Amino acid sequence: MAALTFPMPGKRFVIGVPYAWLILFFFLPFLILLYISFVDMGNDINPFKPIWDSQTGLLKLKYENYWSIFRSSDGGALFRTLYIEAYLRSIWYALCTSLLCLVMGYPFAYFIARSPASLRPALLMMVMLPFWTSFLLRVYAWKGILADQGVLNQALMFVGLTSEPLQLLYTDVSMLVGMTYVYLPFMVLPLYANLVKMDFRLLEAAYDLGASPFKAFWLVTVPLSRAGIIAGFMLVFIPSVGEFVIPSLLGGPENIMIGRVVWDEMFTSNNWPRATALAVLMIALIVIPLAIYYYYTGDSAEPRK
Repeated sequence: MAALTFPMPGKRFVIGVPYAWLILFFFLPFLILLYISFVDMGNDINPFKPIWDSQTGLLKLKYENYWSIFRSSDGGALFRTLYIEAYLRSIWYALCTSLLCLVMGYPFAYFIARSPASLRPALLMMVMLPFWTSFLLRVYAWKGILADQGVLNQALMFVGLTSEPLQLLYTDVSMLVGMTYVYLPFMVLPLYANLVKMDFRLLEAAYDLGASPFKAFWLVTVPLSRAGIIAGFMLVFIPSVGEFVIPSLLGGPENIMIGRVVWDEMFTSNNWPRATALAVLMIALIVIPLAIYYYYTGDSAEPRK
């Protein structure tokens, strides 16, 4: 009996739909951002001005929109601007958030994977349940918890651990708590998907060979879950870099991340070219970890000979 095959138009349609989606909702908007980043608005304040000279036929690209990101307006030192500091601060907070999510999410994902099959759907529902609530409501809830007269301070004063409210809100800690809470499911789900497919008889074999529980976990479980760790890390790190809402609501005035800077340049300073230049560089910053992720996942997906 001949094997069933899909006609070529069907294959092209299935493959073409996601590509068309990416072109329509990512590539074309990115080209618009790239176009605006080279525009010289001038006195017209028009971010969509032509970037070519109709008389000479030459492009009029304003590279100053990018150059100003790396050099201060007074011609000072290179790479010591507000924008570079915002990029570095965003990367630092994104790394801290990713590590906190990994430390908290790995044990929970491991626990779900080792739980009886009848309990796993309920445990996974607990992980996904926050997505049923508005993102803003969840962030505002943390303001109520961490405020000076919030739930946590009231509880600490009630048990006598402190006599006056602690400054918990509008700090680095409050911002990291909010970001870790919001992005924790993005770490747990890929880790669970990886750990649930693991053959736990390998751990029993390691125990039989004299390995301690910690050594067996470090030498067997962690290497086998590398793909899940990388996937979860990227899923948390990438959106954390450009996070805007959580730093604005929970972070202090000095916690200026690149998302807040782009917002201020776009809507406060009305400098669309510089804002889009910052956004283009942020996208380029995100592409690097994505390339690393696809490199490792591609290696792990190759069949061994």
